[in-house]
Amino acid sequence: MSRRVVTEADIRSAGPSRSVDVSGAVVTPSARDLAKQLGVALTNSEQTGRRAGGQEGGKSADQSLPVRPSARLPVCLGSDHGGFPMKEALKKTLGELGFEVIDAGTTSSEAVDYPDFAVAVARAVADGKAWRGIMVDGAGIGSSMAANKVKGVRAALCYDITTASNAREHNDANVLTLGGTLIGQRLAGDIVKTFLTTDFGGGRHQSRVDKINALDRAGHS
Repeated sequence: MSRRVVTEADIRSAGPSRSVDVSGAVVTPSARDLAKQLGVALTNSEQTGRRAGGQEGGKSADQSLPVRPSARLPVCLGSDHGGFPMKEALKKTLGELGFEVIDAGTTSSEAVDYPDFAVAVARAVADGKAWRGIMVDGAGIGSSMAANKVKGVRAALCYDITTASNAREHNDANVLTLGGTLIGQRLAGDIVKTFLTTDFGGGRHQSRVDKINALDRAGHS
């Protein structure tokens, strides 16, 4: 069963307590940003209960949330015709890694327009329907451009393990784009695994990501 995903809509609908219970949930990066901006607390009733019973203590609710993926987190996967064969192969990879796959299309090698599918993947992430997004077209460049037009999305084109790790650790990227005709399937699988299992580093990188997110709030979309 998929874990509940807390989105910006949940933050905006916080009641008079100005808090949202995120017990056992995945909180999207944009929801965290909005909670900080609006002063809404992310609480964990399960963690609070354990502390009250003397079983655990010393962690904040936010710190208790998992930062690495756990089984059945939803990942939205899309492609155009050039990336279709790789998309189909990556379904198996994601399943083996324990993720739930949301297939945004396309469904064949018949010619289609990559922006349509890149935006579908990006919106799934921005709306909280997916934890991460992966989009494959011929080169991966155009899909990255299209996905980054969606508010709340930080899409990164990655072509090796180093760029995948950097995109997550330094930039907190939430959408990965791949060039299905430029890299092999084994490398693509390694990139996907790295992207989905690398934590955001925070620290000095947080203020830089905050500036990227601020562009969305300023109306640059």
